Amino acid sequence: MRKSAKPAGKKTTSSSNDRALREHLVYLLKGGGAHVHFMDAVEGFPEAKRGAFIAGLPHTGWQLLEHSRIAQWDILEFSRNPKHVSPGFPEGYWPTTPGPANEAAWHKSVEAFVRDLEEMISLVKNPKTDLFARVPHRDGQTILREALLVADHNAYHLGQLVDLRRALGEWPTP
Repeated sequence: MRKSAKPAGKKTTSSSNDRALREHLVYLLKGGGAHVHFMDAVEGFPEAKRGAFIAGLPHTGWQLLEHSRIAQWDILEFSRNPKHVSPGFPEGYWPTTPGPANEAAWHKSVEAFVRDLEEMISLVKNPKTDLFARVPHRDGQTILREALLVADHNAYHLGQLVDLRRALGEWPTP
């Protein structure tokens, strides 16, 4: 009987691999690495320009914020609530107005985004959450897939928000 060769280097365990994966996911969800942090993208966005369109860019700051919030909330609820029903696509994922009704609406959206992101992070960090198991009430998705989807979707639209702020002349210079 032939013995298989063991890889050189530090021995890892399933437990340390699991912990490392969770740490990497949390880092990604928080906007680590090459991604913009959520609060960096929205903080200081001028109230008067939150509903402004720029030629060549399809969305306003409010639309990008609300869309990101709604989509993230939907993915979170999809992951943890068997009774959750997603909004109609695409109309249920975008606000109906180019700008928020008022300052409070903007802040409410920011707070909800942050709260739901923290909830997704808590779900990922929880060692009782099997990241690879199929979400029982769904069609084969896993929490790992849903966490990556949140990180990917957020990164895309936060990048758009940064581009919009640059075009508006409202992105902080280094």
